[in-house]
Amino acid sequence: MAVPSSPEVEIPRVLVVDDDQEVAKSIEASLRRNYQVFVVYSGISALKEARRHNPDIIVLDVVMPGLDGLETCRELRIDPALADIPILFLTALGRPEDRVAGLRAGADDYLTKPFNLEELQLRIKAILRRVQRKPSIPTQSLIKVRDLELDRHSYGVTTSKKKAVLTPVEFDLLYHLMTHPNEVFTSDRLLKEVWDYPSETGSPDLVRMHIKNLRRKVEEDPSKPQFILTIPRRGYTIASG
Repeated sequence: MAVPSSPEVEIPRVLVVDDDQEVAKSIEASLRRNYQVFVVYSGISALKEARRHNPDIIVLDVVMPGLDGLETCRELRIDPALADIPILFLTALGRPEDRVAGLRAGADDYLTKPFNLEELQLRIKAILRRVQRKPSIPTQSLIKVRDLELDRHSYGVTTSKKKAVLTPVEFDLLYHLMTHPNEVFTSDRLLKEVWDYPSETGSPDLVRMHIKNLRRKVEEDPSKPQFILTIPRRGYTIASG
């Protein structure tokens, strides 16, 4: 008597993009036990492969000849079919302004080269867990704290002075702060509650860079924030009054 086959479990698809073939192959070897891994070596190939396989996450090198990682990321973000795919940058550029540029282009997270392959796997796992979980949906479309208004359908944010569209990860961060007004969050708490990173896995720099990009979009003067406040030695908050 034949034994009924169990339903197939869909294996997450990871697209690895790096012009250094040795680095790309080492990443592939470390991931292929748990993921379907596709490897390409250029930005142009990444766009083609993403359209072909619709990966669940893209691990993207920044410094590449031709179409670099930043431009590749921007191209992915303006393609409606690919715009929501999370992107993890790999970069040898470690300056804060380089990381800000990467997140501003639409990346969800970044690792600085050289990196630990185990940490890479933990970051990928956390990002996939975050995007796959089903968030509780509020009844109202608009969330408002003082003059700051967030539209959960369009990812648009408006104030009396500015209007902008947020990336998915920026939306998640601002949504979390706005739905907990006056509560102060440390970077570690935000990494866990917004990004779903296990303790001591995510970098506090990730929070700082996304906060910086959010302030650029919502604050009239980002150097003197009125909405997204830093509480010295404690963390970040949005005050309701």
